[in-house]
Amino acid sequence: MRSDSKNSILEAADLDMVYRVGKVDVHALRGVSFQVESGEYVAIMGPSGCGKSTLLHILGGLLTPTSGRITIDGEDLTAMSDARRTDLRRRKIGFVFQRFNLFPTLTAEGNLKLAERIYSKQGNGGGNAELRNQVLSLLKLDNKMHHKPLELSGGEQQRVAIARAVINRPAILLADEPTGNLDSESSQIVLDMLRDLNLEVGQTIVMITHNPEAAQRAGRIIQMKDGSIVGASVNAGRIGR
Repeated sequence: MRSDSKNSILEAADLDMVYRVGKVDVHALRGVSFQVESGEYVAIMGPSGCGKSTLLHILGGLLTPTSGRITIDGEDLTAMSDARRTDLRRRKIGFVFQRFNLFPTLTAEGNLKLAERIYSKQGNGGGNAELRNQVLSLLKLDNKMHHKPLELSGGEQQRVAIARAVINRPAILLADEPTGNLDSESSQIVLDMLRDLNLEVGQTIVMITHNPEAAQRAGRIIQMKDGSIVGASVNAGRIGR
């Protein structure tokens, strides 16, 4: 865990997660602590079943840890009511999952406009057309705005999902195996786009992955095993421009 937290967007402190399975306690997380600074791109790696997806869901307020604390942009997520936690997710956290979860009857632009309405405090749905077009252009989707999900490839759908997640410029983007359902070529494109979001607009990203090649896009790699952090390193070999 880093000692200098003045620029931290995310702080995890002594996270434990215990599931009760029959009469047996299963420890998904054991004393996990780390920080993520503003503008960082962090990859959390580990084998299947090591607890990394559970960790990501806790970081995003989708699960409540058995013990420990999560702070997002100075707000204590674990001390909040469900309503306040939901509001914080809407304001400050973007999610990208393996499944794209796009609305099939809406175009790419329609999916983004819907996200803007959900994120907007006023709920007026006006959105920011300039920001929407900037995000689509950065993700190389500006010519796909009027296509529906079934008219897009898997990689294009995931890029729309990423655009939807960052359209309100969240404090942090949480990505859970974002290339897990994609072929090799589409995976490379999506990983390049996440890297560009980080390098060009300073989007803070935490990505869960079991793929070493995917982790090479990140600036720091955290290793997990059996629910614990077993190593962390600055990625000097980061694949950049």
